[in-house]
Amino acid sequence: VIQKQLTERDKKINNETLAEAISLASVLPGPIAVNVVAYLGYKLKGWKGALISIAAIVLPSFIFMMLISGMYLRYGNIPALRGFFTGVMPAVAAIIISVAVGMAKKNITDLYQVLIATAAGVIVFLSKSYFSTLLILTGGGLIGYLLYRNRKGLLKTGDIKTGETIAPIPGRRNTTVIIAAILFILMVLSFCLKAGFFNNLNIQYKIFSTFFSISVTQFGGGYVIIPSLQKAIVSSSAWLTNKEFTDAIAMSQVTPGPIFIIATFIGYKLAGFAGALNATISVFLPAAVLMVLCSHYFNRIRESIFITAAFKGIRPVIIGMIFSAAVTILTGIEFSTGSAAIFLVSLIAVVWKNLSPVYLVPLAGIIGVFVFK
Repeated sequence: VIQKQLTERDKKINNETLAEAISLASVLPGPIAVNVVAYLGYKLKGWKGALISIAAIVLPSFIFMMLISGMYLRYGNIPALRGFFTGVMPAVAAIIISVAVGMAKKNITDLYQVLIATAAGVIVFLSKSYFSTLLILTGGGLIGYLLYRNRKGLLKTGDIKTGETIAPIPGRRNTTVIIAAILFILMVLSFCLKAGFFNNLNIQYKIFSTFFSISVTQFGGGYVIIPSLQKAIVSSSAWLTNKEFTDAIAMSQVTPGPIFIIATFIGYKLAGFAGALNATISVFLPAAVLMVLCSHYFNRIRESIFITAAFKGIRPVIIGMIFSAAVTILTGIEFSTGSAAIFLVSLIAVVWKNLSPVYLVPLAGIIGVFVFK
């Protein structure tokens, strides 16, 4: 969509710039789509362009998720809604498995990576600690470096593309911008006070610290966040039950944005609108800012033998974690003929027929309304 709009229609950027954005986003944490948009906004209009781009891509999903969250938390026990989410859960598990299979086909090329992925999946599934995922990612990067640093043709594997250096865009620090920034900060503070954002600083700090750490440590795109969040939100903090967590994933699938928008639901459940806003900003903004900052050192990052080798160990870990997330969801589903049928049909639809989740998830939910009464 970005390529069609900005490159072909508006001719604001070229294909090389878009490829650079995707390459850099692939080796940095956070949601890849949001990070790519932040990078392109920065290329077009500096920091103002980056912030506007981030807000524009996240805001529609935030609004959708707020509406769905309010309905879910108020009417979640209505039989129709319960049937909807019961139908969606096996479909979501099938979608996650299809993502892992697709990533495995592209990124797992030898027995070492198969073993890394398997070990990571088992450890994440059995472990109840969020920090275990950080240790596994670090261990995967170290193992990748040790195994692949001396391999010939490492940079020819397609892991990281080369390109031209990105020149940093000079900042515009004029009086108008400074005054506008001060007024904006004051407006946000005033709004937060009225919304009760500071009424419970302890829970707000916990929301911020949890999602900030996830934002800057989750490599590999959206579905990688599922096992990490499950450990942090369900196992460690007990902020959500397993059912609520799985339902939140399902809700994120019917919104137009990235799966990271699940943070909005969690924040809303814990601390209302203020918590939702806090969680959403904390999970999207840090990774996007890191993306823009690293653009100054793009060539060094993507051509580094260390980074390339490390990611040949990190990617199998990510794939194993995604498989683990699917298994976690499946184990939380009450087995029945209906749920098994939805799972198998969904798996066939997304793996062999390449059906978009945009259509599959609502369809599975509608079927669930009639099947699981």
